[in-house]
Amino acid sequence: MGSDASSIDLLKNEIPLETQSVCLNGDINTGLVLVDLVNGFCTVGSGPLAPSAPNAQISGMVDESVRLSRLFCEKNWPVFAFLDSHHPDKPEPPYPPHCIVGTADSELVPALEWLENESNVTLRRKDCIDGFLGSFEKDGSNVFVNWVKTNQIKVVLVVGICTDICVLDFVCSTLSARNRGLLPPLEDVIVYSRGCATYDLPVSISRNIKGALSHPQELMHHIGLYIASGRGAKIVSEVSFGLHEEQ
Repeated sequence: MGSDASSIDLLKNEIPLETQSVCLNGDINTGLVLVDLVNGFCTVGSGPLAPSAPNAQISGMVDESVRLSRLFCEKNWPVFAFLDSHHPDKPEPPYPPHCIVGTADSELVPALEWLENESNVTLRRKDCIDGFLGSFEKDGSNVFVNWVKTNQIKVVLVVGICTDICVLDFVCSTLSARNRGLLPPLEDVIVYSRGCATYDLPVSISRNIKGALSHPQELMHHIGLYIASGRGAKIVSEVSFGLHEEQ
């Protein structure tokens, strides 16, 4: 483990990531986006892509997502939650069947089930990695785009799983749409590092699984954040809340 940690530190030194802190006080319309905080990715033993044992990074991500969700709901600020949900006859290569519609795996983690009853929360089931693409309706409209426009959101704060997969794809698509002028009045996409997590598949295990790619959790989490930053996202390691001038 020591040499593995040293190797990861060396790689991180080659692609250093600068993070900021952000204080939200209500002066700028901000929306919270939760990416796939479902049992199938977060709850131990809940499906093939869930952690097989308690995982500190994932548990911390859930805790921070719950904290932010409660604060946003207390302030009646807009929240948009993606729920990975697949039909059994529509596979998503290279991943095995997961988060099947109608199963507990595709539902919010227990600590966030209460979001279903909050008036300021929009839930969106998606059947693909990229939530931006998964927000398109058959008529060509986009639920996420409409959410941004309806709430006049200038900043989105993104948390969820996996940092380097679903979170990253959503962030990249959202930034591209913003750059193309498709998401007015959105200005900034903020990714909260401690509010994100990814899965762990060490090479010692993946080499024994046919077709599996190794996926060291800490390194891939860092890489996901690094790429998001390179696409124009702001990466923050602290999120605090200040008082609005009117309060």
